[in-house]
Amino acid sequence: MDFRIFTEPQQGASYETLLRVARAAEQLDYDGFFRSDHYLRMGDGDGLPGPTDAWITLAGLARETERIRLGTLMTAATFRLPGVLAIQVAQVDAMSGGRVELGLGAGWFKEEHDAYGIPFPDRRFGLLEEQLAIVTGLWETKLGETFSFEGAHYRLKDSPALPKPVQERIPVLIGGLGAKRTPALAARYAAEFNLPFVSVEQTREQFARVRAAAEERGRPADDLVYSNALVACVGRDDAEVARRAAAIGRDVAELKANGLAGTPAEVADRIGHYREAGTQRIYFQILDLDDLEHLELIAAQVRPQVG
Repeated sequence: MDFRIFTEPQQGASYETLLRVARAAEQLDYDGFFRSDHYLRMGDGDGLPGPTDAWITLAGLARETERIRLGTLMTAATFRLPGVLAIQVAQVDAMSGGRVELGLGAGWFKEEHDAYGIPFPDRRFGLLEEQLAIVTGLWETKLGETFSFEGAHYRLKDSPALPKPVQERIPVLIGGLGAKRTPALAARYAAEFNLPFVSVEQTREQFARVRAAAEERGRPADDLVYSNALVACVGRDDAEVARRAAAIGRDVAELKANGLAGTPAEVADRIGHYREAGTQRIYFQILDLDDLEHLELIAAQVRPQVG
């Protein structure tokens, strides 16, 4: 079971804060450091010092870390043109020595689009489908050949399809609860299928759909990695759990019902239920980015119990 750290910097975090968390995660032997791709705080608060751009952040971290995997959950298809995104991700992959992963989704948070003047069409799944085709197509085009694409949303003509990533295949992450189109898209393009903030039962059902879609496409279901992102609130005892819940403005009972909350033994047990549902990788959503002891506790006392 891989353990990764997942952050939400739009809630209020500077690059320096994210660097501290990424370095701590690397030192504690987490497999990856991922961040959301949002430009507006959700819920109450001022969001100071303001948003940081996901791919600019990851470019910096690529040069200031050595081992840990780096990526997004999820980059919105509405934010960047696919040709530009392919260049950005390939460049950060080179800057990291081949440690980048791209989570790509349709985008959902209308308010942030309104706040920063980003178009937010009513129907976005088509954008996502074409972006996946273009980004992966550009990366897979052989040197000396060109890439063209004619779609409803994007048109590329005779692109040199440069630069190439360091990795032979940058892992693409796709997620969501759509019953048909999402599993089919994952079966076609994804190295990993991720489910954010869902129950064990929902996990079991959606993983089964993705596995079936992969096999229908002629791809082994086990060719994909299956993962969950869940909010973390772990404490050595009930008092520490309550303190960490209060620090992020959440209720302990709600966190235990919907996330990974409780003592290390309780959290390890809950992860075991997700493992039985097919989960192979956990993204711990860390909302208090100043609490590096939280990362230490999970690494020291949860991971050994999960194995």
